[in-house]
Amino acid sequence: MTVGDPRSGTGAGSPDGLVIGLHERVLERQLQELLHRRADARAVIETVDAADAPHVLSRHVAGHLAHALAGAEEGDRVDLVNRILGLLPENPAVVLDGPQQLLSLYPRQGQPPARPTTPLSDVALLTNSPRDPQLGTELKRELASADRVDLLCAFVKWSGIRLLARELAELRDRGVPLRILTTTYIGATDRKALDRLADEYGAEIRVNYEARSTRLHAKAWLFYRRTGYDTGYVGSSNLSRNALVDGLEWNVRISQPATPSLIEKFAATFDSYWNAPEFAPYNPQRDAARLDEALREARGGPTAAAATASGASIDTTLLDVRPFAHQQIMLDDLAAEREEHDRHRNLLVAATGTGKTVIAALDYARLARQARAGGQARAGGQSGRPRLLFVAHRAEILTQAQRTYRDVLKDGSFGELFVGGHRPTIGAHVFASVQSLSRIGQLQKWVRDHFDIIVIDEFHHADAQTYRRILDWFEPAELLGLTATPERADGVDVADEFFDGRAASELRLWDALEADLLVPFHYFGIADNTDLRSITFRRGRYDAEELTRLYTGNDARTRIVLRALTDTVVDVAAIRALGFCVSIDHAKYMARKFTQVGVTSHAITSETGSAERADLLRRFRAGEIRCLFTVDIFNEGVDIPEVDTVLMLRPTQSATIFLQQLGRGLRRAPDKAVLTVLDFVGHQSAEFRFDLKLRALTGASRRRLKRDVEQGFPFLPAGSQIVLDRAAEEEILKSLKSTLNLSTRSLISDIRSHLPAGVSAGEYSLATYLNEADRGLADIYGDSSSRTFNGQKRARSWSALKDWAFPDAGLSLRDDEIELLGRMRAFTHIDDGARIERYRELLRADLPSDRALAADPYAAMLFYQLRPTAPASEIAATIRRVRRMPAITGELLDLLEVCEENARTNPEPLRGLEDTPLRSHARYTREELLAGAGLGTKHMGQSPATHMSGVKWIPETSTLLLTVKLRKSEKDYSPTTMYRDYAISETLFHWESQNRTKPESDVGKRYIDHKERGIKVVLFVREGETDDLGTEPYTCLGTADYVRHSGSKPMQIEWKLQRPMPAKLFTVARTVA
Repeated sequence: MTVGDPRSGTGAGSPDGLVIGLHERVLERQLQELLHRRADARAVIETVDAADAPHVLSRHVAGHLAHALAGAEEGDRVDLVNRILGLLPENPAVVLDGPQQLLSLYPRQGQPPARPTTPLSDVALLTNSPRDPQLGTELKRELASADRVDLLCAFVKWSGIRLLARELAELRDRGVPLRILTTTYIGATDRKALDRLADEYGAEIRVNYEARSTRLHAKAWLFYRRTGYDTGYVGSSNLSRNALVDGLEWNVRISQPATPSLIEKFAATFDSYWNAPEFAPYNPQRDAARLDEALREARGGPTAAAATASGASIDTTLLDVRPFAHQQIMLDDLAAEREEHDRHRNLLVAATGTGKTVIAALDYARLARQARAGGQARAGGQSGRPRLLFVAHRAEILTQAQRTYRDVLKDGSFGELFVGGHRPTIGAHVFASVQSLSRIGQLQKWVRDHFDIIVIDEFHHADAQTYRRILDWFEPAELLGLTATPERADGVDVADEFFDGRAASELRLWDALEADLLVPFHYFGIADNTDLRSITFRRGRYDAEELTRLYTGNDARTRIVLRALTDTVVDVAAIRALGFCVSIDHAKYMARKFTQVGVTSHAITSETGSAERADLLRRFRAGEIRCLFTVDIFNEGVDIPEVDTVLMLRPTQSATIFLQQLGRGLRRAPDKAVLTVLDFVGHQSAEFRFDLKLRALTGASRRRLKRDVEQGFPFLPAGSQIVLDRAAEEEILKSLKSTLNLSTRSLISDIRSHLPAGVSAGEYSLATYLNEADRGLADIYGDSSSRTFNGQKRARSWSALKDWAFPDAGLSLRDDEIELLGRMRAFTHIDDGARIERYRELLRADLPSDRALAADPYAAMLFYQLRPTAPASEIAATIRRVRRMPAITGELLDLLEVCEENARTNPEPLRGLEDTPLRSHARYTREELLAGAGLGTKHMGQSPATHMSGVKWIPETSTLLLTVKLRKSEKDYSPTTMYRDYAISETLFHWESQNRTKPESDVGKRYIDHKERGIKVVLFVREGETDDLGTEPYTCLGTADYVRHSGSKPMQIEWKLQRPMPAKLFTVARTVA
């Protein structure tokens, strides 16, 4: 190879041609010898992940082969290829002399279809330059031979449709499906173009009506061919004349033979968009008015409100309201609280602007369906739905809430207002202001249980006297509180006061960002050179007085703040910033210092009167004041969408407070593209935990967080960035290393320090410690499988840690107990109530006979969790022996208590397999799910420990178990292995069979004909091999039905789930955010 050839990894500028820099070359003997001779450099070498090895090695061989063929005589090339092919295990057909290519196969009476100028197997960059084929011409030729076409195009113009009219008509005449995804962004799409595509050319069209952002700006075509030679174009050209003919547009042509992973990603991503609720089906006869309105609004024309004034309103109750992924997660959590935990006073916490009212309306619709199904609906005067009271403090909130409920229920007459001059006449479904309800004598007009469901918006006001009277009077079957800020300015958390310290669901920030409901953030972590290590730090907080003295006497820190602000924003004089300070004195100090340098600022605190506060907010919105400094006032309640900058001027460990402060700036507003966040990082106390707020900010797992910091946070939601300066990065990494890899000695000390007064070491439960110390199960059971203390090595477990922490408490562990402690972490995932309760019974209730135990599937699951490789004949003896081990039974019962409290699933029996203990949406280890299906007990010849493949056929029960790992490679990103198994929608799953499976084989027919044969297919999915607690468990998606397949060896199969997958898992399993 020549010097500089990328296949060789060599280049000019070094004695041996091996250049300093990034490489990606398979290690060969020659390369290894070169590296040994390079004393001036260090090499980073890693083993290729097994999932990536076929692609990496075939690419390596292809490079060598291409070089060899280029240097061979023309007559020797075919012989060389055949000799190489002859070495392969499945000897392919011999290449004939020439060589020649088959270019098409067509009916004898017809004509060969037109071919694109670019060969089907090649890639190309088309720029509409004089030497390139025009994109429009290439598209016409691609359409001529396509068997299916997908188009993703931000704008569809009439001028582009005209150019492709003949080819589109021929496509229709050949019965070729055409799917189109487009948007209303900036109003650029022509409705006439969409109408013609739908009516005249039979296209299926789906439209994203969200006009606030540029979320979808892609332009791409994909042409499927039954021959397998799929091709696509990805680039800058919309469907317009200029883009297709003479615009300065760049488009990359991809193909299945040359870039299979890109084609697979295109197909998977398109299908995910197609099935996403953001894209609504477009029917010209039904949806023309809605599209016209959306395009008009996007262009800045008259809005729906103006149209309504003229009597030309659009009836939105005809449209389906489907939840975003983050809203469905919260709905799932609510269902679990009610159905699994029997909790009927629930709090939802979500940032302003993320659709809390939509969630409440969807939740009401679900409760109404359940009431009708159970015959529990009371006569409410309107469709027999449960009686509803929705409470808020402003008329516009109530009007919007009523509109939302009407849209969700598709009932334009639902509900009555009780605010201002409006009074309810029926009183079944009331949207009432707190002021109207709290008038003297008003509450007494209602019987206490009149309303089945009460929803209170902005629940953080609930301790105000007016709200308190409402809560004390009514006795609803369901109470739902909505708030963005559960912690009030007085430090009281409404979750503690009204909901037993528990929020039913809290919005994950990254979910709302991925749904494009909030503006993206640019977060800058900046070292401020302050040393906080001498400041008193207790229970997650620094002493406020000590911090105030340090910060208000430190002009150097203030100069760092001002310089950072100047370096990160375009125009300091145009910002609208909120600064969160440690105290009132600190807020006043910062306002004074900013004003002195020309940034008009003011402090707004609990000392500020209501009239003055209103005036300051007015001046802030008007741009007269550029920065407001506060302590806690803006943690709650105040909504100022114009805020574009947030200054974190105090060290905040609490993820809740951090997100509340961040949320003040994430609301969308005109001309606001991004929120700038400046967080000033000092030298922290050893106990200060950066991991809490960073995980809240990014959604990263414990294992990935440290790697994300080192790699610059590569997987944030689109548009968001986290930038740490070098000193801040070092400080954060140092903290993360000590926090996430807590030494055994430090953890033992922490356990001792959190022992509650009056509680003995023996009574000290795992749940108590985790709650008091704000830690999770991963702190006890995660990372490596063992810990060492004072020369003793034991498996990670609560019992071992307590024994070390309290050596004089008489907790000594027996040898047989120590042996089983290593299996405790295998129980940390359990999340369904039936399994938790049955495991408890097996550990402490009266046991049945040995024969009954041997036939109990829960006993088998528990047994194989404890002893994965033991024979089933030892089930009864093992369980009886474990019950005589106080450390093991105590820890398992402790763990089950924590698992029950953490559970957010709503499991259901499997359809057609109700006699098994397996439940859809619950999580299982491999041993549990196989034992639950009968392996090792009903089917004695098979043991769960001996089965390792992803497919298990159980002929005795005609059951097919499919276990799927979504992330094949342990790398964070592996483009060649990502699109094999994934969720297309909440109910459709794309699965790839084992490599040798053909459709015509017995196994392939079992998949295709499973319904006719009475075979139940059960799908289990996990993201990767391991998580923060060791081996990752599988989530049971339930039973599934065959839909379609393609390919052979392996087969690609689409399964339709009989129950939609959990929304939280769907956000992981789908291919796009």
